[in-house]
Amino acid sequence: MEDPDAGVLTPGGGASQGFQPPSGGRPSANPAPGRQAEGRSGNGQAPDAAPHDKPKWKKRRKRRRGRKVFARDGVQQAPPPQQAKQAPAGGEAQPATEPVAPAPQAVAEAARRPSFQDLPVYAALDLGTNNCRLLVAVPGRPGQFRVVDAFSRIVRLGEGLSATGRLSDAAMDRAVEALKVCADKLRQRTVRRARLIATEACRSAANGAEFLARVKAETGLSLEIIDRRTEARLAVSGCGSLVERDTDGVVLFDIGGGSSEIALVDVSRQRTPRLANHIVSWTSLPVGVVSLAERFGGRDVTPRVFQAMVEEVTDMLGRFDGRHRLAHVTSGERFHLLGTSGTVTTLAGVHLGLERYDRRRVDGLWMDRPNVDSMIEKLLGWDFNARVANPCIGADRADLVLAGCAILEAIRGIWPSERLRVADRGLREGILSELMADDGVWRRNWRPEIRQ
Repeated sequence: MEDPDAGVLTPGGGASQGFQPPSGGRPSANPAPGRQAEGRSGNGQAPDAAPHDKPKWKKRRKRRRGRKVFARDGVQQAPPPQQAKQAPAGGEAQPATEPVAPAPQAVAEAARRPSFQDLPVYAALDLGTNNCRLLVAVPGRPGQFRVVDAFSRIVRLGEGLSATGRLSDAAMDRAVEALKVCADKLRQRTVRRARLIATEACRSAANGAEFLARVKAETGLSLEIIDRRTEARLAVSGCGSLVERDTDGVVLFDIGGGSSEIALVDVSRQRTPRLANHIVSWTSLPVGVVSLAERFGGRDVTPRVFQAMVEEVTDMLGRFDGRHRLAHVTSGERFHLLGTSGTVTTLAGVHLGLERYDRRRVDGLWMDRPNVDSMIEKLLGWDFNARVANPCIGADRADLVLAGCAILEAIRGIWPSERLRVADRGLREGILSELMADDGVWRRNWRPEIRQ
């Protein structure tokens, strides 16, 4: 998708042309969406209303072709039967008006529109250092898709990796169990194309390939280890809709468990539908929330320990030669940071005071500099038990969230910005967007291949 020019990322392969789900069951077709009938009878009354009770609906007057028509609020009126018009005194009755046939163009448009059952199914799986995530979707409006199934579980595959260089038996067991759930979900559908990826933990572990062979044997899933360049590009592809038209530049970052990808995106001169085409520079830091927390400690983080984490990540960013490629836009109001990771979504949930994490309120949220400063200061003031008690953090992230905040602080120090946009999306969404775009599902005259 991307042209290799001046740091622009090149496309990555690995997507299957026709995904074959693991054996063990016959895939079913997509379930058709249905709506429950409303609790009213055909005349608009409640089912238990007496036959002669007069409903107390407010009348609303409407004008239609010279006639006065009254419609009850909340009830859709059926069209009146066609009757002969009343003739004036001494005249003849006029014939009933024939119904108007739909325009041929509208009929053709409806014929081109595929039904939900006929839409092709796409799947994306991301096995990271901390999480195992699956997303299954069908195409929607241009540039969009509709999620029909999803799965996410914290597995901590990279636990202990920074110290031993290997995936532990317990971590691999947790990941395999989560992948079995994903395999079961994929068996339930006829998936046209899928891409199943593994990132930093499998990339850097001495026994990463051995582990993926076990995954294949026990789940039937063939995972592909992607390089850091591809990972950065997919993160950008997944967040394209969150970069608005009046934007000149964005530093997009994905703080993972074992690595952190950063991409500089320049849309000041032109913009194409694929945001990843505008990456002018990128880097992948060999540090994430799991590895940083293991090295410095994640339970009891003092301000001094926190500052040491920030300084280590800042030193890594200082060795990134392409960090100045957006210097011409970073001082303007049309530049901002865009974060896609558990760290920024957690900060957003705490900022909103959510009693339960709600993706609909978090994804796309804008936070200004004082908001971010305040949330990091608040988390630093909480002890481990207080972080566990927060519903947007919990026991799974309580020892990792401050390590993520340290990485975020280092990024903000290199690219100061008054605005940060939060993205609860990432690699899976990028995979789905690329697969669907490559298949041309959003083209005007595209028609799906009807399954037999």
